[in-house]
Amino acid sequence: MRPDVETLRARLAGHFPGAAAVEVQDDSHLHAGHAGAAGGAGHFRVRIISERFAGLGTVARHRLVYDAVHDWMPQRIHALVIEARTPAEASA
Repeated sequence: MRPDVETLRARLAGHFPGAAAVEVQDDSHLHAGHAGAAGGAGHFRVRIISERFAGLGTVARHRLVYDAVHDWMPQRIHALVIEARTPAEASA
């Protein structure tokens, strides 16, 4: 069973305290009939703006996000699209 948007947002916000933004969008409806959707796992898009990403490359940033939800994959989260930026990058 996939987490609802607010549950996932709260999990990420707890992992990135002080983040300027933690946004979650459930795109599961776009994947109806997809193999991952059959088991009830969700497809989500997340946008996190945090100083914690400063000095890190894309892979390292994504690893930090996956660290927050690794215990939900793949049973509750099938796919995760990640936008992880610093405040300076987000305002550029």
